[in-house]
Amino acid sequence: MVRVNGKGSGNSLIQARGLDKAYRRAGEEIHVLQNLSLDVDKGEFVAFMGPSGSGKTTLLNLLGGLDVPTRGSITVAGDEITNMSSGKLTEWRARHVGFIFQMYNLIPVLTAFQNVELPLLLTKLSKAERRQHVEAALTIVGLADRMNHYPRQLSGGQEQRVAIARAIVADPSFLLCDEPTGDLDRKSADEILDLLKRLCNEHDKTILMVTHDPAAAECAQAVLHLNKGVLVEGVAIGSHA
Repeated sequence: MVRVNGKGSGNSLIQARGLDKAYRRAGEEIHVLQNLSLDVDKGEFVAFMGPSGSGKTTLLNLLGGLDVPTRGSITVAGDEITNMSSGKLTEWRARHVGFIFQMYNLIPVLTAFQNVELPLLLTKLSKAERRQHVEAALTIVGLADRMNHYPRQLSGGQEQRVAIARAIVADPSFLLCDEPTGDLDRKSADEILDLLKRLCNEHDKTILMVTHDPAAAECAQAVLHLNKGVLVEGVAIGSHA
């Protein structure tokens, strides 16, 4: 169950407490997030909505360890990440976070298999173990028969599937999705959303997704709205089977 304003039980996978994020621009302090608290349990699918500039992507970047808050703390699976050194944070991200972006960020000269394998090259897995993980991830996203294709040989929806396989190949604790369907037509977008729902329902993946698309938000169990850096609890959607 998703909870805002620090009402969590203490057993949540993700706990954010009192998050503030401010930037200085032309001598002025811009507050992007203000006193934000949030609890997300394992296996939940949460959508964040709100107008441009409301702090949605900033929140994802903080939860994924890509940025640090001005104030507040973030704890994931018992690890308090807010004060980690950059080296430890890099290791933590590789172990715990899968990122999925609007743009697929695939490397054009690498095959689908090689793109998905990239995160595993930083691990101690053997070549045979890496192959097993990559083939499993590509099978989950329905592209086992495309593993030797290059990005230019794939449709946009297939490229995003490869990006999702890359995000899940190291079995992260949670997935952060920033407008994952924003660059796709409706049919391809719906296929990606169905895949994300399956990852949550069948593989117990925790998913946090920023979207402007109401159809995408309907796939989530809960929708939270950000407005001027303040988090407002939305309507719980319930089952998304």
